[in-house]
Order: sequence, then C-alpha cells, then structure tokens
Amino acid sequence: MMEVRAELITELSERFFKKLKEQSPPDPAFHAADIARVEKKSWLKRFLEHNDCNVDEALNMLWETCIWRKKFGANDLTEDVLRKEYLEDGLCSIHGKDRDGKAMFVIKCKLYTKKGKDYEELQKIVVYWFERLERYTNGDQISLFFDMAETGISNLDMNFIEYMTGLCKNYYPNFLNYIIIFEMPWILEAAFKVIKSWLPPKAIPKIKFVQKSNIQEYVNQSDILVSWGGTNDYTFKFIPEVHNSIDATMNGKLDNKKVHFAEGSPLVEQSPSNFGEQGNEEEMLSVEPKTIAFYRTGNETAGTITLRNTTSDKPLFYKVKITSPEKFRVRSSSGVILPLTKRVVSVVLQPGYNLRSLVHNDRFLVVCIPLKDANTSAQEIAAIWKSEIKPEEHRLGCCDGDADINDKQKPHSILSSGMSENRTMDTLFHNVAQLKESNAKLRSDVSFLKYSLLFSIIVTIVMAMLVVYILRIDIKNGTVDDEDCRIPHI
Repeated sequence: MMEVRAELITELSERFFKKLKEQSPPDPAFHAADIARVEKKSWLKRFLEHNDCNVDEALNMLWETCIWRKKFGANDLTEDVLRKEYLEDGLCSIHGKDRDGKAMFVIKCKLYTKKGKDYEELQKIVVYWFERLERYTNGDQISLFFDMAETGISNLDMNFIEYMTGLCKNYYPNFLNYIIIFEMPWILEAAFKVIKSWLPPKAIPKIKFVQKSNIQEYVNQSDILVSWGGTNDYTFKFIPEVHNSIDATMNGKLDNKKVHFAEGSPLVEQSPSNFGEQGNEEEMLSVEPKTIAFYRTGNETAGTITLRNTTSDKPLFYKVKITSPEKFRVRSSSGVILPLTKRVVSVVLQPGYNLRSLVHNDRFLVVCIPLKDANTSAQEIAAIWKSEIKPEEHRLGCCDGDADINDKQKPHSILSSGMSENRTMDTLFHNVAQLKESNAKLRSDVSFLKYSLLFSIIVTIVMAMLVVYILRIDIKNGTVDDEDCRIPHI
C-alpha cells in the first residue's frame, strides 16, 4: 500500500474546511461528530489510502461520505432505534479475528431470506455494526466473513450483498482486510462472479474461499467455531453496547475501549503480548485479590476486584485490560478513584463460555496514573496516557472459586482435575458437535438428492413426451410429402 505522507493529510484537511467555508452549507449540515473526526486527521489517512493518495478523489469521497452519514443518521444508530429481533437473530455479528489480527464481521447467510426481512431495517443493522466496528478497532481494517454453510438460492440476496460491498467501497474507506467466503455452494458460484464486478480491482485479491480444511489459513485458530471445523464452542448472544461515562465524550465520540460486542468480543483495550512487571516501590493503588475467583450465581458467572486508592492527595485514573477480551465483560473498566476510597469492579464471564475456558494464560492487567484534579477532562486524561509517564501496573490471574470451596465434594472440578482431563472433555464436546453437524449435513444431502431425483424424473418424462411429439410431426409431414411427390397416371 502506498505510504501516506503527512503533508497530504494536512492538504486534504485544509481543502475540506476551505470548501466547507466557501460553499453554501450542505443540506443537511454535516454532523458535529464527523467534523470532529476530520479535525483529528487520522480519519483522513484512510481516504487517501483508499484513493491511492489522490487528494482530489479523497476529498470527493470524504465530502460524499459526510453527506451520506448525516442523511442516513450513521452517528445516531443505537439499539433503541433498531429492531431488536434483527440484532438478536445472529444474522450479523462480530466474532474473533483473522490471521492478521483484524476483527471479523460474520454474516450467517442461512439465517437470511429475502422475504423475511425489512430491507431498510436491515440496512440500518449493517451500518450499526460497522459503526461498532469503527469504535472497536479505532478505525482499523476488518474482514467480512460470509458463513455460507447450508445455504441455497433462497438465502442469497444480491441487493443486500451489493449494499454491503457498496458501503465499504464508498463510505468506509480502506475498511476491508479480507472477504472470507466459507463453504460456498457450487450453485452460487455464478452469483459471486457478479459480486466481484462490484468491487474495485485492488479488492479482488482480498476475496478468499475457504473450507473446513483450510480455514485456519485466514482465521485465527482459537477463533474457529465448532461449526467451522474448529474447537471454539461460542454461542452467539447479543450484548448491547456499554459506555463509560468518563470517556464517552472523549474527542466528541464514544471511547471504543469501553464498548462490548456480541459474538464474544468486548471492546476492552487490547493488552500487550506480555504484561510488564510492577516497578513502583510505593503502590498508589491496592488491588485485591491477586487471583480473581469466579463464582456461579444463577445464570451468571462472575468475580470481583477491589481497587483502593492508598494515597491521601492524588485522584487515580485506572483501566482494566484483558489477555482474552472475547471471554469477559468488565463493568466499570475504567474510572477515577478519589484519595483513600475504593472501587469494586465486576468481571463477568461472557455467555457461551464456561469455566473450562479459564485456563492459566487468562490474565488481567490493572493500570493507573495519578491526576492533579478529580475533574480532569477526558481530553487531558488521554494526553496523559500518551505522555511518557509510566502507569502503575498490577497483574492478576483467575480461578474457579466454586472448585476451591467445594474441593472435597468436587474432586473432579474442571480447574483442579488437570489439563489432560480438560483436553479430553474438549475433544469429546468437539467430536459430538461434529457428529451433530455431519448428521445435519447428511439429512440435508439426502433431502437434496430426493428433490434432485424427482426433478430428473420429471425432466426425463417431459423430454420423452417431447421426442414422441416431434416424431409424430415428422411422420405426418413425411406422409404428406410422399403423396405430393407421386406422379399421376395419364
């Protein structure tokens, strides 16, 4: 990809605001959040990348994008204004990452039928998810994952796919890393030749067709679902966005580090590959316990962390980071703690996961920085994080609290029975899931063969009747011709 020079970004920004000042105000006027994104300039880099550093084309695309976003209401889409059943049915969701570490937007095509959806509402759903992805990735690329297993002609809507690709082409610049097509039926191959024609030439190599046998080439191994041939047993459940009040106004937009996704991808700031050692001799923040114990209460499995500000004169701003953000939801993942006060943070195991997933490499990191004033603005806090001040760090592990309490009654607790038993159980669950999937596929194949056989019989009968009809006409015509060719006797 062509490197975007800083002066090109500055030029694009200046030309945008010059056009905005010299021309009559757009109708409708651009959304304030989009103006703020232009002022930050990081958004502009994507438009230049998308248009191969052509400033004229980038400016046109940026202008049209701001117009579309205001008319469509892209900044105002929330769960409250969307059809709840469309969010919860699992047609569109976010799960896992591709091999390059990019978030995947999954479209489960077998759940879609053209007549079963309100098309305008479906358009809003897609934009809503794209906006969540923008906040989650902070503008990084994503991969579209079309799960086409068990789909047919009735599940394919060319208008819907054209709309989705059009969004990426026209309004979400440099957004796509891959377009992954999983188990596409042969009957739909012709349709995807048409879809390719909708994409710009440089996007064609991004399309990757995969099966269970090679999906690991493009999808992170630990994120491959059981239905995709992997061992991840996650089950979709829609989780609304949760925004932190302190950071919600940062730079005029929602802070992506406090948003939680469905498909097990909470938007907690991604932790480094390994957590640094605590280097401060005098701790400002006391964190208890050092190992989070998770307990089952009703349908929820959760643990708590108690954060105590041990200083007498310094407010502290803290954040909680996770090595496996897809597994956990942190309530109050960041905030300000006043001197000599405490804050209890709840960590909830996401739906679809169980205590078998609490392995030894699941870790939590609590970091904090001192503030001069408890009323420090979000912008000032962001500037402090970007400075050279090293935050105080606390590393935490996790365990099965119920197993520790009832060790004698539960000698075979998942966490205490050893990794070999865990692997055995994982293999068993995986094999059972594969058997169920194979059985469902076999039923589908048998049903398909029955209809194919019936269709073949009908075609054969029609062809036979057609042949007989043609032969009868030929015989009749042949008879007439013979009579016409006879020489009359004189």
